[in-house]
Amino acid sequence: MSSTEQRLNPSLVVVMASAIGIIVANLYYLQPLLHEVRSGFRVSTASTSLLITLIQTGYLIGLFFIVPLGDLFVRRNLIVSVFLLAALTMAAASFVHSFALFAALTVVIGLTSVAGQIIIPFGADLAPDAQRGRVIGQLMTGLLGGVLLSRTLSGAISEAIGWRGVYLVSSGLLVVTGGVLFFVLPQERPRDRFEYRHLLTGGFSLLRRTPQLRRRAWFGAAAFGAFSVLWSTLAFHLSGAPFHYSSGVIGLFGLFGMAGIVAANGAGRLADQGRSALATRSSAVLIAVGFVVLFLGRTDVWTLVAGTIILDAGTQGIHVSNQSIIYALAPSQRSTVNSIYMVCYFAGAALGSLLSGTAFARFGWNGTCVVGGAFALATIVPAYAWREATNTRPTSPVRERSRRS
Repeated sequence: MSSTEQRLNPSLVVVMASAIGIIVANLYYLQPLLHEVRSGFRVSTASTSLLITLIQTGYLIGLFFIVPLGDLFVRRNLIVSVFLLAALTMAAASFVHSFALFAALTVVIGLTSVAGQIIIPFGADLAPDAQRGRVIGQLMTGLLGGVLLSRTLSGAISEAIGWRGVYLVSSGLLVVTGGVLFFVLPQERPRDRFEYRHLLTGGFSLLRRTPQLRRRAWFGAAAFGAFSVLWSTLAFHLSGAPFHYSSGVIGLFGLFGMAGIVAANGAGRLADQGRSALATRSSAVLIAVGFVVLFLGRTDVWTLVAGTIILDAGTQGIHVSNQSIIYALAPSQRSTVNSIYMVCYFAGAALGSLLSGTAFARFGWNGTCVVGGAFALATIVPAYAWREATNTRPTSPVRERSRRS
């Protein structure tokens, strides 16, 4: 039984997916602007690339401390509050002229970008069981749209009014979206109450007790680590020789990742059919192939475009497969399950950003591709070795307790 008074309808799915895209975009506006931020603050490439790690670290903190609150408080109020705090932080970041203060605000931007990870399990609660994978795929369409279009929007706004204007525009979008969500998100019936400290530790307890969650967390961390390797250094590569592209042109690369939206919806349908193995393995292969193409095409823009499309499709296909499975593991604690999964997911991203920034500073694009290849191997080898992780439908908590007893 859902804990909410109304079920999903197509209009509500569109609003929720759009809101997810708008809030998650905060994590990615910075990526095509890195070379401009470097010039604006007059800091090194290594220091500037560290901002990506900081924003992902902030996101990790929010995933651990804020997302589990979705199992404790009324989610509509929590979501709107986080949107407004994010708007305030983005506005503040547009005015600061100290790199240290900007870096600190970057952490807070990451922390407040987690509202989408409260909305997704909310949508999973509202969705009928037989359609949950499809609904998650639709919500992920909004998330992916935010991830991909954020780079294009960021580059375009930066060319028009400067990189600080990107932060101001985002702040306004967040305020408007928070107001819309206040009026359209459904009220909830009373749910089981959990102590906050139990919510914080409950995710790790679930991770320890549930092999399927551990495996899916590994897939998520490795796949998103690979994704982060590319996007943490792509702006530096494209702004240098032989390309010398502007922020606007670099931002257009986000559009080429739209294949990830197709992959997300396809993976959701496969999950509903109990074919997560096929989605996971195919997606893992795409990640590995993507980095081979990126390595071979380091000086050819269209080969880089092809590699970006392939890598994005593989990453998002794995992510939707993972979420379709993990939300069936503990229906009464979906926010907590999502929290611990996403902590692992963004831990992989933070590690990928850190390693790729260091590798690119020392070895250039070849270093980026070698690090990405390592993450690809960490995805594809378990995808074929862990047969039990992907060959069955998600086990309901009732059936799982009966099996253990």
